[in-house]
Amino acid sequence: MLATLVIEIGLAAYTVIRYRMTTLVRLATSMLLLLAVFQFAEYNVCGRSSASALVYSRLGYIAITLLPPLALHAVYAIAKRKTTALVWLAYACGLGFAVVFGFHTSAFAGHICAGNYAIFQLIHPIGGLYFAYYYFWVIVGIGLGLYFSISSNQRTREALVLQVCGYLSFLLPTGIVNAVNPQTISGIPSVMCGFAVLYALILALGIIPSLQQPGE
Repeated sequence: MLATLVIEIGLAAYTVIRYRMTTLVRLATSMLLLLAVFQFAEYNVCGRSSASALVYSRLGYIAITLLPPLALHAVYAIAKRKTTALVWLAYACGLGFAVVFGFHTSAFAGHICAGNYAIFQLIHPIGGLYFAYYYFWVIVGIGLGLYFSISSNQRTREALVLQVCGYLSFLLPTGIVNAVNPQTISGIPSVMCGFAVLYALILALGIIPSLQQPGE
């Protein structure tokens, strides 16, 4: 967790220093920092008292809840498309869940530290609705990335394909881990964010450099 945290903060700092603050760079930096926040929160969940663990659980979930709308917005930014109501709907859904995780007194039923990942126990029906929200917007992002790539120039198409690969870089490994060890299904957010460091690398070292020169 700490190693992943350092990598993601380092990539965020590298991105800010190396590139001009365009919409895509702002979105990328936000995602990198939010991923780092989740790692920080997860680390503290397993090393603090129960009261503190609840606070860090809330912080971690607020951080990752905002990732799907930001990633969808990044698809539009990469494709140089004007943001539509679909993007703002994604943000509205994300903010709604963020408010729930931040202020609902009993959103979390508890947590379990399982060595390399943590299990965050959400009450019914918040858990089911949250996973539906998360996967829905990730799938929408993948679909739009592929759709926009069809009519884009080569440079943009390659960046959009990298974005889709970024999505798959945490979806596919998580699915494989869940298939091999079904017990990890209950820890999907933690497992997925662990693999999301691959997306962070693709974003900072692949997508942005393919569209912007240093200082540009």
